[in-house]
Amino acid sequence: MIELPEEIAAIRETFARFCDEQILPQAEAIDEAHAFPRDLFRQIGELGFFRMRYPEEVGGLELGLLPFCLAVEELSRGSMALAAACSMQALMGTHFLNELGNKDIVERLLIPALDGDKVGGICMTEPNAGSDLHGMNTRAAKADGGWRLNGQKMWVTSAPIADFFTVFAKAGEEDRITIFLVERDFEGLQVGRAIEKLGVRALPTSELSFSDCFVPDSHRLCEVGEGEQHLRKILARIRIMTGAMGIGIARAALDDAVQYAGERKQFGKPINRFQAIQMRLADMGTDLEAARHLVIHAAQLCDAGLPHHKEAAMAKLFASEAAARICEHASRIFASYGFAMEYPAQRYLRDVRFLLIGGGTSEILKLIIAKEVSAG
Repeated sequence: MIELPEEIAAIRETFARFCDEQILPQAEAIDEAHAFPRDLFRQIGELGFFRMRYPEEVGGLELGLLPFCLAVEELSRGSMALAAACSMQALMGTHFLNELGNKDIVERLLIPALDGDKVGGICMTEPNAGSDLHGMNTRAAKADGGWRLNGQKMWVTSAPIADFFTVFAKAGEEDRITIFLVERDFEGLQVGRAIEKLGVRALPTSELSFSDCFVPDSHRLCEVGEGEQHLRKILARIRIMTGAMGIGIARAALDDAVQYAGERKQFGKPINRFQAIQMRLADMGTDLEAARHLVIHAAQLCDAGLPHHKEAAMAKLFASEAAARICEHASRIFASYGFAMEYPAQRYLRDVRFLLIGGGTSEILKLIIAKEVSAG
């Protein structure tokens, strides 16, 4: 384990203890219920998780990305669905309100969200626009005192429970990407069908549609056409955070595999005495340690204000793929029990797929890294 400053280690310990005492005992039930664990969400808010990255003037703790990622790792070790909902709230769901919102938005929506009393969502992906942000069809047309939004968004995390949404749409005569804030009670906003997923089943995800939805001028969060540049400023942090989530679930899978391999006996001895199992454990441990170093390095660069775009892409790419490999190895070590719903190995295997998509697919990240490497 990498040695951390005392104050950062204390933050990690707080969330590790919460994971052990509150999340892990409920993790299986959370997954099976397919229901958002609101009580745990609020408790995590009480621990200050949603406030960690924000300034004191909005009640934040003004901590860096590294301690935030360590907290994310511990939450992900317990429940990927809960960790994803909390991480979305603490980063993408509230970031643009803090950066771009007026005083009313900050006081009425942001501050309660940092307490965990309100939930925010972000809307970018559409049926025909994922990695290609410019392919979106949601548009905002100028109207008296505001804008009229029309379009459809997909894969909106927390949509069924969210109180407000940060929406990316094309606006102006040149259809340039702009950010709008839409509150749940705005006429013309409709939360569509829930999306049944292979993993992170307690993370509510839905379609969202806008039909002539009026958004006042006060809720246009940036100048027309500046949405993409504001998004780019936070993308690296999203990727580093997603890498931290990978470390968390990988740790859980490795810990369970190590324990099982020491207890399960075949041919008169524990299976961890067989070379085939030892090879898997060695690969898992090496992948985990390498991912940890990449994520921490990228987070430290970010906190120091140094360039970290390439390192963030590398951290997310390697950590998510490594986590998928580790969960697969764990399932193989459990053998037939890795296929049984009574053991968490199957949940890790399902949940980890979420990380291969969020924050940019591996293919997109490789293109970004190749461009950065080629540029020297």
